[in-house]
Amino acid sequence: MTDTQKPLVMLAAGGTGGHLFPAQALGEELTKRGFRIHLITDERVREYGKNFPAEVVHIVPSATLSLSDPLRLPLRALKLWQGYSKSKSLYHSLRPVAVVGFGGYPSLPPLLGAVRSKVPSLVHEQNAVLGRANRFLAKWVKAVATSFQTVLQVPPSATHKIKHTGNPVRSVVMAQARAEYPKLDDKSDIQLLVFGGSQGAKIFADIMPATLALLPLALRSRLQLTQQCREEDLDRVKAAYDSAGIKAELGPFFMDMPQRMAGAHLVVCRSGASSIAELGVIGRPAVLVPLPHALDNDQLKNAESFAKAGGGFVQIQNAIVPQVFADFLAGLLNRPQSLKDAAEAALRHGQPKAAQNLADLLQSILVTAK
Repeated sequence: MTDTQKPLVMLAAGGTGGHLFPAQALGEELTKRGFRIHLITDERVREYGKNFPAEVVHIVPSATLSLSDPLRLPLRALKLWQGYSKSKSLYHSLRPVAVVGFGGYPSLPPLLGAVRSKVPSLVHEQNAVLGRANRFLAKWVKAVATSFQTVLQVPPSATHKIKHTGNPVRSVVMAQARAEYPKLDDKSDIQLLVFGGSQGAKIFADIMPATLALLPLALRSRLQLTQQCREEDLDRVKAAYDSAGIKAELGPFFMDMPQRMAGAHLVVCRSGASSIAELGVIGRPAVLVPLPHALDNDQLKNAESFAKAGGGFVQIQNAIVPQVFADFLAGLLNRPQSLKDAAEAALRHGQPKAAQNLADLLQSILVTAK
């Protein structure tokens, strides 16, 4: 069979890492199974989609519908219609066997187009709360795959479509799956990893230097810190850590983040769905600081699920006080066995076969659609 004869699956995802990473993982799995992959997304893919296993990337018009800005509604509705029309045209010419959506408003026109074109379709929800685009699409698609066992805000008409698959992680993360927890005793270096993504890095640049400077000297002198910082924050954060005598490697982006996560004794991060999935597959304890203005408070629900399993500890951003936070971190770092236990609990929360589960679900839909 030539490449052009292989069945085509089109993946539709908003152009951020949280949507693109699980789509990439499914794309990698489907490629192994003999499918061709095309991606439908928005302009942001240029930042996050460099390693996406797609033959072609289609940029489709889309927009967020918000009643808080009614004057822009007509223009946004027009963009959604243009995206819907372009998607239908793509399906007419390319003849995909299925379309899989991964949320975000850029996935809305392609999935509506698939439903109207009678192309088998399903959506995957990364968070513990069904996102607005997926909530709208749930009653039209064949199945709703979920990352968490319990998902909130599922429309009653779609409850029978819910299939728990887990949240797929990329092959670079799977390469670190179940990595041995690094040895930690009262003399070893402490590997601390802090990251927050484009929306979360600034808060950690603001709170972590003051917090870590208040750790007891016996802990502070052993810290080997890796922290993601925005370009504009690098100099002031480096100066603060230098003043506190903390060894820190700072950068706006780390290409080897899964390896760094595997090498960490403790992670401090946001609780986006991809971060939770990667922590669970690799098996690392984390202090989770949910994004306070996330839509539907999904990051808080994600963090609570991970913490309930024993893998994480939730800290509410607006309640963080440096001295209190320093005492909390010191308590964790002075209990190596508790951290190792939390790492084991994180593994139990993880879903290393999520990409295979989602691919199986898709193929089962293709069989019934014949």
